[in-house]
Formats: sequence, structure tokens, C-alpha cells
Amino acid sequence: MSTQRYPAISGQRGLVLVTSLLLLVVVTILAIGMFRSFGLDEKIAGNVREKQRALNAAETAEEYAETWLSSGNATSAVACTGTVSATVGQVCISTLQSQGLNPANLPWQVSGANVGVYYQPTTPSTMTYSTTGGQNTYYTWPVYYIGFLNTATVNGVLTNIYQIDAVGYAGSANTAAVVEATYQVQTATKNLGAGQ
Repeated sequence: MSTQRYPAISGQRGLVLVTSLLLLVVVTILAIGMFRSFGLDEKIAGNVREKQRALNAAETAEEYAETWLSSGNATSAVACTGTVSATVGQVCISTLQSQGLNPANLPWQVSGANVGVYYQPTTPSTMTYSTTGGQNTYYTWPVYYIGFLNTATVNGVLTNIYQIDAVGYAGSANTAAVVEATYQVQTATKNLGAGQ
């Protein structure tokens, strides 16, 4: 019985093993990078969602203030020194800016007291508010501030001009949006020709 001997290949010194390990390290680094970018994308999407929720809340308060003004509720302007409910509403003698306040600095305070009108939307009824946060909750009610600018005659019609600032929050105090609008309310009587 003869045994056959195979000659040893002297050129191989574990090169395949080293190459395989290097490729494994490269693939692992790529996979980790992909998972990190997925996590970052989720955070960005969540922040965009919260920003949009805050903006929607602020716009809702601004639209309510415009409706409140159009309904003839602004009979007089007062010195605003605190907060009131939207069912009461108020027009302030001056705007936030004329009092030296920047609407972007929250909360709005005059002499250490918060000012504005808290608006509690009735729809949807599933909106919940909590200062501790949580999924689908809002940090606090939207707030608006109506400042009287001036009275002018536009095309022969007496017009009151107001500045409306509104702020809405999403899930935390750090997620807020501020909107501002100038709004005019005209007071006029027009004869439509009936009863002549």
C-alpha cells in the first residue's frame, strides 16, 4: 500500500482568511451606518410632525381670534395684564411689540404676568393637554393676543386695524410655533334697495 503525498502549497499564508475578515469589518461598518441613519430619519420625521402640530394649533387660535373680531365682539380695548378665557376674549390697547416684547419669546409676559387669551378648541374632542407630554398630547392650550393698531377710513368706510399674535404648542414647551397677522374689521351699512 502506498500513500500518496501532496506537496504543500508554499504561497498561501492565510490570505483568504485575512481578506474575509476585512470584508466582514467593512460590511459591519456599513450596516451600523445604515441603522444610525434610519434612527436619525425617524427623529427628523418626528420633529417635523411636532412642528406641524404646533403650527396647526397656532393657526387655529389665530383663526378663532379673527372670527371673534368679525363677530363684533371688539367693543373696546383694555390694558391687558393677565390671561383670560376665549369665551370672554379681549382686545389690548397695545401690541406685544409696542410693549417691548418679542412674540417669539415665550410665554408672553407683562410685568411678570402671562398675557393673552387661552383658546380651547372644542373639535376634535380627542385633543388632550398635558404638561408632562405623551403621545398625541399638546403641552398647553393655544394662546392669542389681539393688539389694537389704529382706526382708519378706507374707501369711505371706518376700519379698525388689529394685530393678532398666536402661539401653539405640540407635545412640549420646546415645540412651539408663533404666527402673526394684521386684521381689519370694517363697520359699514349699505342700502341693498329693499323696502323702497
